[in-house]
Amino acid sequence: MILFKDPWILLLIPLVILWVYWTNSGREVKGFRFPSLQMVRGLETSLKCRLSRYLWLARACVLILFLLGLARPQSPLEETKRATEGIDIVLTVDASGSMAAEDFELEGRRTNRLKVVKDVVADFVRMRSSDRVGMVAFGGRAYTVCPLTLDYDWLLTNLERVELGVLEDGTAIGSAIVSSLTRLKGTKAKSKIIILLTDGMNNAGQVDPLKAAKAAQALGVKIYTIGAGTRGLAPFPMQDFFGRTVYQNVKIDLDEELLNQIASVTGGTYYRATDTTSLRRIYEEIDKLEKTKIEESGYREYKELFPLLVLCALGLLVLGIILENTILLRIP
Repeated sequence: MILFKDPWILLLIPLVILWVYWTNSGREVKGFRFPSLQMVRGLETSLKCRLSRYLWLARACVLILFLLGLARPQSPLEETKRATEGIDIVLTVDASGSMAAEDFELEGRRTNRLKVVKDVVADFVRMRSSDRVGMVAFGGRAYTVCPLTLDYDWLLTNLERVELGVLEDGTAIGSAIVSSLTRLKGTKAKSKIIILLTDGMNNAGQVDPLKAAKAAQALGVKIYTIGAGTRGLAPFPMQDFFGRTVYQNVKIDLDEELLNQIASVTGGTYYRATDTTSLRRIYEEIDKLEKTKIEESGYREYKELFPLLVLCALGLLVLGIILENTILLRIP
């Protein structure tokens, strides 16, 4: 099957044929004059003479081929299809004061928890291809860093703006879940998940985390929870009397039981990240678990045929010029 990208150009073909015929039919036929028909009677018209009368058809064919080329004939190829992963993901990140503890390493240097989490989350986002990803940060309150989007560069730009000390201190896990659910409410994705990372206990907000988890279950949202931080004491940076940074070991309580319950209620999984390597492994594992394959119609590919028509037209034009000036040359 052949389709034309600009079919209206085909309407010009009958006009071109009429114009070429008209210009050639009204042309005076040149020849020799004889005093009597008796001298030429009985002579047969040669093939060359007969062909020379129809050179105008070759010119018409050239113009028709050019017009067909301008109409852009295309031969459709098979429609492409691709398997994509239709998932809506909200990354819910704790940005409370306790995330300043420097018990993680990044590129061989001691780094606070939030900076490492941002680096790992950024890698997780870069692995996405067709999933919509949003982000919620929380401390004593929760706020949307970025709504669900496919613009990962914009998401990563907003991620960089999440800093310690910006939010009211505290850990409002229930509020964070509700804020994340608001981002996922009403979306048509086959799979909806929240990846909630925290290093503390729920001590702020007006929403009970387990009730929020049950609401997520009712909405068909799965929550993966990650408890971040080393077990026991964690080095916490502080300023001494002279303004120098010193470290004091501080015990930061993590409510693993609550995080386990939240994940269990929604059909998710609880993970424990005690260092950068384990944190990366957790996000990679979640990435492998959440793969919802759907077949998505892609685009239809076309093979352009106009180059072939243009080449034929040029070849016919050159052939006509050569024949008209050699074999089919008319004298006079």
